[in-house]
Amino acid sequence: MSRVLCIGTATLDIVNRVPRYPEEDSEVRATSQVMRMGGNAANTAIVLAQLGDDVAWVGHLPANAEIVDSTFARHGVDASHATRVADRFMPTSYIIASDATGSRSIVHYRDIPEYSADDFVGVDLDDSHWVHFEGRAVDQLGAMLRHVRRANRITVSLEVEKPRPGIEDLFGHADLLLFSRAYAHWRGFTDAPTFLRGLPKGARATCAWGAMGAWAIDVDGSLLHAPAPVLDRVVDTVGAGDAFNAGVIHASCAGQALAQALSAGVALASLTCTQDGLAFVR
Repeated sequence: MSRVLCIGTATLDIVNRVPRYPEEDSEVRATSQVMRMGGNAANTAIVLAQLGDDVAWVGHLPANAEIVDSTFARHGVDASHATRVADRFMPTSYIIASDATGSRSIVHYRDIPEYSADDFVGVDLDDSHWVHFEGRAVDQLGAMLRHVRRANRITVSLEVEKPRPGIEDLFGHADLLLFSRAYAHWRGFTDAPTFLRGLPKGARATCAWGAMGAWAIDVDGSLLHAPAPVLDRVVDTVGAGDAFNAGVIHASCAGQALAQALSAGVALASLTCTQDGLAFVR
């Protein structure tokens, strides 16, 4: 069993399902509402735990984070090293999920500070085989990546979902880069293969591309593609990217080649889109 440590955010997701996305300055009645834990690294952690990995998560939490604590406990994720921040509120994502298209639109609210490198250096890495970082707070992330790099036996992955000043300077510190389509678009690319071929030589990276599946480039420059299955109905796309990352990491920890890991990530992300939430084991 692999020991995976995930570093990043945990949030409260309030998901309102509507028949279709509302026009500006209008009202719409939600057909359902759920409140659950979200956050990229937190979602990836609970999916990895359901796949059978030994998983820990670290990040900042307010003193009262009942939904996060109960979700991690239910899935067996160790969050004992999370840093509690007094007098702050739970980061919240307000999500509108459209039945008509399967899309989701998100408004984030956050007043809790980013997780710091000073907090991270106190975390015991001795039992970790893989450390996964959510690519945010670049001023802190660089120091955390360098800290992990001192333990040569640990594999490091870095999720690059959004453009953040200076994050490109950190790509060389990760063994595996997990890019989003949104980041590739921001870089001016309209397809994953061209984007991946433009990365520095020797990079090992993936780029998920929605209904078209995902692509990857290996250290030898070979380009790989895993097509996505055609889904009869898209129920909920929230967390699909986080599930993709978990599938890739889990398969890689199990010793599978990048092509197989890419397919595993696509399969898990596709399954996520056919259900509400990220509970695969009931």
